Amino acid sequence: MPTSRIASLACAIWAASLGVAAAFDLQGHRGARGLAPENTLSGFKTALDLGVTTLETDLAITSDDAVVISHDPILNPDITRSPDGQWLATHGPVIRTLTLDQLKRYDIGRVNPASKYAQQFPEQKPVDGQRFPTLAEFFVLAGPEVRFNIEIKTDPNKLDLTVDPARFARLAVDAIRKGKAANRSTLQSFDWRGLVEAKKLAPEIATACLTIESNNFDTVGRAGSRPSPWLAGLDLAAHGGSVPRLVKAAGCATWSPFWRNIDAGNVKEAQALGLKVVPWTVNVPAEMARLIDLGVDGLITDYPDRALPVLAAKGLKAR
Repeated sequence: MPTSRIASLACAIWAASLGVAAAFDLQGHRGARGLAPENTLSGFKTALDLGVTTLETDLAITSDDAVVISHDPILNPDITRSPDGQWLATHGPVIRTLTLDQLKRYDIGRVNPASKYAQQFPEQKPVDGQRFPTLAEFFVLAGPEVRFNIEIKTDPNKLDLTVDPARFARLAVDAIRKGKAANRSTLQSFDWRGLVEAKKLAPEIATACLTIESNNFDTVGRAGSRPSPWLAGLDLAAHGGSVPRLVKAAGCATWSPFWRNIDAGNVKEAQALGLKVVPWTVNVPAEMARLIDLGVDGLITDYPDRALPVLAAKGLKAR
């Protein structure tokens, strides 16, 4: 076991012997998506009230360069009502084609009851009148204590949906600095091009490399004959097929893999490289417990309320 890991384990045992809970990075996914409207001020307040360590969220850029919070670059009909109060019939418009004023006219305070999304999150409570927040509004609501995990949402295969990664990173960094949140923020992305640009602009802002390997979505490119376009020019094969080594080469401080891609071996390898491991999106308490037992440094969840009892049982705390 690496010396740093032995020291961490010893500290945890010592804290437990004193009856002091060890710290754990509990991240509220899109606020607390399972409980409140995603990526809204109301949803973030729900997560804050529960006591998360970190608010996880996503960015988009409007046509007038406003940095706003949205998971999707296109308005999602599952959660969006038009200015006349009607559910959108299809996806659209694209956020980068709208001004901030135009975007603010849409209501994202409840889920369309006819959607699969509504079936996926039956516990989510509506809060009508919620609008797309700006990143500045998000910082004001959050206050000075909580941390932020902020995703640059670009796609190397869908270049027309967003501004380019370099411009996106610059706007995000400027907004974070303006909000005086650089020392509490992490920029994350599946598209590592934006993270590379962010580190050039703001080495003081930590970065997290998101990854997924599944049948439906694979950003790592393990089975491909060419390097994945998501990896900013890096090649998994050149790093011995090791995702943790790839993340380290990208300059990220944190590896955030899809939770099903986690095992004891890659957690140990990542932490031996000095990386934190924070999987997404973990909603089942038994899986939370399993991942904690593997030694992850935190987790991202739609249900912070489900995670808190698990943390308590493991002698951990979110703050």
